[in-house]
Amino acid sequence: MKLLIAALAFAFFILCPRMAGITSIIANATNVDLVKLAVVGTIIAIPLVVAMVLIYSKYGLLAALAFAVLTDMLSALVIKEISLKAGIETLIVALFVIIGVRVAGYVSSLLNF
Repeated sequence: MKLLIAALAFAFFILCPRMAGITSIIANATNVDLVKLAVVGTIIAIPLVVAMVLIYSKYGLLAALAFAVLTDMLSALVIKEISLKAGIETLIVALFVIIGVRVAGYVSSLLNF
C-alpha cells in the first residue's frame, strides 16, 4: 500500500505544464496524434526517468540536473530534424527550466525556514 501511495504522489509530481507544452509543440510539428505521442513517449521515457533517479541517488542533484538538461537538448536536436521552429521552441523551454532551477535555489536560500 505504501508503494501505491508513493507512486501516486510521484505520478502527480512528474506532470507539469512544461511537459504538456512540449508535447503539443512536438505533436503539431510532426502531425502526430497528441494522445498517441503522450503514451508512446511515456513508455520510452520510463528508463530515462529511472536513469535520472539513479544518477541523483549516486551523484546528486547537479548530476541529475545535467542529465535532464542533456535530454532536453537531445529533444531539441531530434525535433529540429522535423521542424527547426519546434526545435528552437524546445531549446528555449529547456533554457527556462535551467534558469528556473537557479532562481528557485537562490530565492529559497533567502528565506529563513
